[in-house]
Amino acid sequence: MVTRFPEPIHPFAAPMRVEAEIFDLEVSQGEVPAHLDGTYYRILCDRQFPPLVANDIPFNADGMASSFTFADGHVDFRSRYVRTPRFQAERAARRALFGAYRNPFTDDPSVLGVVRGLANTNLFWHAGRLLALREDAPPIEVDPDTLETVGEHTFGGAMTSLTFTAHPKVDPRSGELVCFGYAAKGETTPDIVYYEMDKAGDVLHEAWFAAPYSAMIHDFAVTQNFVVFPVVPLTSDLERLKAGGSHFAWDSTLDVYLGVLPRKGRPDQVRWYRASNRFASHILGAWDDGRYIHIDTPVGATKYFPWFPDLSGAPHDPVAARGYLSRWTLDTHAAPGSGDGSGVGDDFTQTRLTDCAGDFPRIDDRFETLQHGWGVMALNHVPGQERPGAGFRWLGGFDFSKGTTTTRFAGPESTFYEPIFVPGRPDAPEGQGYLMVVVARMAQLHSELLILDAQRLDAPPVATVRLPIRLPYGLHGNWLDTHDRRRNS
Repeated sequence: MVTRFPEPIHPFAAPMRVEAEIFDLEVSQGEVPAHLDGTYYRILCDRQFPPLVANDIPFNADGMASSFTFADGHVDFRSRYVRTPRFQAERAARRALFGAYRNPFTDDPSVLGVVRGLANTNLFWHAGRLLALREDAPPIEVDPDTLETVGEHTFGGAMTSLTFTAHPKVDPRSGELVCFGYAAKGETTPDIVYYEMDKAGDVLHEAWFAAPYSAMIHDFAVTQNFVVFPVVPLTSDLERLKAGGSHFAWDSTLDVYLGVLPRKGRPDQVRWYRASNRFASHILGAWDDGRYIHIDTPVGATKYFPWFPDLSGAPHDPVAARGYLSRWTLDTHAAPGSGDGSGVGDDFTQTRLTDCAGDFPRIDDRFETLQHGWGVMALNHVPGQERPGAGFRWLGGFDFSKGTTTTRFAGPESTFYEPIFVPGRPDAPEGQGYLMVVVARMAQLHSELLILDAQRLDAPPVATVRLPIRLPYGLHGNWLDTHDRRRNS
């Protein structure tokens, strides 16, 4: 069989299929702060073979771990495919064997029963392990230095779920890992499992319960006293899968539910708070005061993803899909169904925080579960700054105490990916430090890593680190300080 990929929508979007090591990257502008000592881990999506089905979606690509390692003002780059069971089966066959995104009924019969996870959504460090994550499979451990695959990680066999979130959270006060799995008993099931692990990675708590309906639960909110599971009507359906249809489809007739549970709570303590139809996916941050829970998240009127169909047959609406950073506030003293939110039947309120729209929201991770006063997000809409092109053309930095937004334009024919925050020093005040973000230079067919002053996003970069190659589409990643790594290994 001839290996031949479909024509990409843009040359930049073509698969790279390159596992790279680049020693001492070029710094084309500014200087890399010499005191930065650590690694920025980031996951990429890069197909090793042409897709088995036509018009396959970007999320159905192999995971490639990548790293930018900082020391003494220098930066080294490395990338390696994550050798998942799926990757290994296809490599042995020299062709794609797995079909449509999260639809096992479209697979080649030879891979029946092989775990379909791609490990292509996040790279996350906890308890001395670097984990490549995707929400439909167990974590895959990779070596933090070489990025070579170690193997499937199930927390010493204590993880009983078939799935594991791509967005676990670390409680900065206790050091505990808070995590979950949805479709935890298999694709399209409504089952959710909630875990908490200690600093050593041992399971402290496990609770199983069911969502009101089967749907994507890509992210969740964690505060000091509560966990919140947002069920948004990007629904899944087993019969649709068997018929060869899309795993997820938007149902505009369904309400949104927030499943609220006390930290380390029992299944019978889950309460489902309800509100009218809308879309949300990523959580910027959340906190509580003992009674009220506040959750900051980009919210759109309809689904963000154009490749998942609308059950009504409506075409994708990119304007209605814009996600405006908003705050959901929920009164845990009110009973679900009381309509104590907006006054029109919703159980929680929604307040827009900015007129800019986008996704990939991040806070200073030291304030996870706590009240935050600063955040950042990649933007695809800034009022009054309409420019040609697509993707995340701007960054937005938010000072919530002042109610201000600072934006930065990526440049002509350029797109930002997810930004991450790195403290300027371990005891730096919230949001005082650096923003790291990869930018795709579409016309030049190469990528750059920008290091920005987090408090002055619109100022010239502290440093521009130039790669001689283009990096494939990437999703999430995290910074690991060398001191923290040694302390937690």
